[in-house]
Amino acid sequence: MIHFLHTFQPEPVLFTLGPINLYWYGFFIVLGIIAALATTFLLAKYHNIKTDTVFDLSLWLIIGGIAGARVYDIILELPYYLQNPLQTLAVWQGGLAIHGGIIAGIIITWFFAKKHRINFWRLTALTVPGLAIAQAIGRWGNYFNQELFGLPTALPWGIPIDLWHRPWQYSSSLYFQPTFLYESLGCLAIGLILVVLNICFLKKQKLNAYFYIWSTALFMILYSILRFSLEFIRSDKTPYLFGLRWPQIVSLAIIILFSLILIYYARRQKK
Repeated sequence: MIHFLHTFQPEPVLFTLGPINLYWYGFFIVLGIIAALATTFLLAKYHNIKTDTVFDLSLWLIIGGIAGARVYDIILELPYYLQNPLQTLAVWQGGLAIHGGIIAGIIITWFFAKKHRINFWRLTALTVPGLAIAQAIGRWGNYFNQELFGLPTALPWGIPIDLWHRPWQYSSSLYFQPTFLYESLGCLAIGLILVVLNICFLKKQKLNAYFYIWSTALFMILYSILRFSLEFIRSDKTPYLFGLRWPQIVSLAIIILFSLILIYYARRQKK
């Protein structure tokens, strides 16, 4: 694997059918969606949620999640998209921000839970393991697009980046931190932990509202810690606030918010 990363030169196009190019980015997005669906359907029986309900929710989450991730990225890079409006549709070139997808997913799940009279936290606990696994797979699309890589490195697993994809200040550097790989492995570990916890807990215990909250918060906090840490070695442009990159600000806000939610519900349960 180390030799492969260090020597392989990724290209964005998977294969070509006449005038149509099929991209690795789209392939990994679809593969991630399939893996998320499979994970969610697997866990649905432990949450006593019907397959039809899961399918309906998943359809809305896929559409809304991709739209939210794209809109969020456009807002962060608004000057570029105002100058290049047609690029707003070029999702195969990248530009799906996970925080935007999470925000859209929370809103969709809230309304879906209200409509179907299902506990909101129960639905989020069901879906976050699949989301983590989908993120783990989807990050490989960034690798083939040669985007969201890290700072220059001399490590033996550093990845080569074409000159036109590098920031100008790193034009003389050849190898960069594979931040996509770090995040992919981290998300895979988070996803597997959540799957095991869901199965083990719900097999032995009755349905527990606090577990749903705890499981959801665990994903949000662990992913935010992972993302906050990786932002220190990312090289892509992003707004700064208080000396921190914008995704770090969002990650800190999520950690604080879900920590407070856990404390609040823990106290309620004791009472």
